[in-house]
Amino acid sequence: MIGLGNPGHRYAGTRHNVGFRVVDALVSRWGLPAPKDQLGAKVTSGAAGDERVVLAMPQAFMNCSGQPAASVRGWYRVTNENVVVIHDDMDLPFGQVRVRRGGGHGGHNGLRDLHQHLGPDYARVRVGVSRPPPEWDPADYVLSPWSITEQASVAEVIDRAVEAVEVVLHAGVETAMNRFNVRPGRGRTAREGSEEAAGSNDPSRPAGGT
Repeated sequence: MIGLGNPGHRYAGTRHNVGFRVVDALVSRWGLPAPKDQLGAKVTSGAAGDERVVLAMPQAFMNCSGQPAASVRGWYRVTNENVVVIHDDMDLPFGQVRVRRGGGHGGHNGLRDLHQHLGPDYARVRVGVSRPPPEWDPADYVLSPWSITEQASVAEVIDRAVEAVEVVLHAGVETAMNRFNVRPGRGRTAREGSEEAAGSNDPSRPAGGT
């Protein structure tokens, strides 16, 4: 699992760092060793139930996440079908969590760099941070702290993203899509990955991953 964010205390509480927060929550939930510096990332590994996992938080800035992610993937010999990336997404309302495999980067600079180094065919857990108000520059918005209203719900959002990662890990991307990609007010799934990009179907259940 790869959580995206920016290193340093300055960015710790920002919207762009929600991927880091989900990884931190997974480390705690699974009782893994504290992440250590390795290959340009904070990395830890161990067992999550009956699966072996590697968790990484690239320590280059967001726009340069791809090289550390590729280095960790190569070192641990993980294939892209077992890579799960957790990241913020302005195209989703705050608090929504969605799962997909493949697709475009949508202007997200971290994903853009990952595409260059990994290709696009990894799984994603997308955590909604919503669009900024019209007067806000999007870059400034994602690098800003959560609002007071959002802060009251961020822990619940992190928990939901953690749950989504666990479903991907233990049951596969397709099952996670069916569970999490439900449009509000509708009693059916919205298979975003299938609709947005070819190759979204999960070819095999992951046996662990980065």
